Amino acid sequence: MSSRHLQQIIPATSVSDGAGVKIKRSLGLNAQLRFDPFLMLDCFGSEQADDYIKGFPPHPHRGFETVTYMLDGHMLHEDHLGNKGHLKSGGVQWMTAGRGIIHSEMPQQEQGLMRGFQLWLNLPAAEKMKPAAYIDISPEQIPQFEPMPGVSVKVIAGSFNHETASVTGPINGLSTEPLFYDIRLTAGSEITVPLPPGHHAVLYPFTGTVLVRKADGLQQLNEHHAGLLSQGESVTLAASADVSLILLAGKPIAEPVVQYGPFVMNSSAEIEQAIRDYQHGKLTAGGPATQIKLSSPA
Repeated sequence: MSSRHLQQIIPATSVSDGAGVKIKRSLGLNAQLRFDPFLMLDCFGSEQADDYIKGFPPHPHRGFETVTYMLDGHMLHEDHLGNKGHLKSGGVQWMTAGRGIIHSEMPQQEQGLMRGFQLWLNLPAAEKMKPAAYIDISPEQIPQFEPMPGVSVKVIAGSFNHETASVTGPINGLSTEPLFYDIRLTAGSEITVPLPPGHHAVLYPFTGTVLVRKADGLQQLNEHHAGLLSQGESVTLAASADVSLILLAGKPIAEPVVQYGPFVMNSSAEIEQAIRDYQHGKLTAGGPATQIKLSSPA
């Protein structure tokens, strides 16, 4: 198997979003820092309530999917479809904005640690105007296994195929064929993770430093840095000290991307239409909501 290596490292930059929530943004910091099909990757984490307490009041989206993975804490999702979901430690919310959704994400705690990720995953042109959809994924629905001593993997999306086991997460069947893994390695451990050839792949350590093995040695990816991987059939990860990271992979869409705030389309004309639709209360019109179907963990 040809091995992938780090081809670009993007340090996360501290910014604020929503009503002043402090986050670290790597992918999506500007238009040049996307990695098709991934538009944006935010990591939030603080024990100071002032950094998150005002949350994300109602706001619109069109043209892509959002994935929120809560490592620690409690937030409430509400949207115009009537969905109401409590996102708690270890849980995931997968939302397809499609032609339009208006939602909020508000903290349900007044103190303590709140930590997690939000990923923006693009949709192809043929799917940008499909009906919105939303689903809660509880921690119990996310399979976790130890493919080898010192290595633990949670499979949120796609399948993790290893010589010791093949495990399927709750999200599958999407056109971008996303993989979303939460990987923990203890000091001295190492694992080779198979990846689909042609998929773009990203590493993001949120605790500690991960080492990426290549033919002539090891590359270091520090905490809160996004590492874009080269092409290949696998990546080998190692740890000199305990490390926690997410690994994302997805099939590139290879279409134009035009973004204006919470709208992501293929042309400026489509963005202008999205703005008009939102201003005139038509963003969310056009067909009933659909259901995202969960896979049965394997």
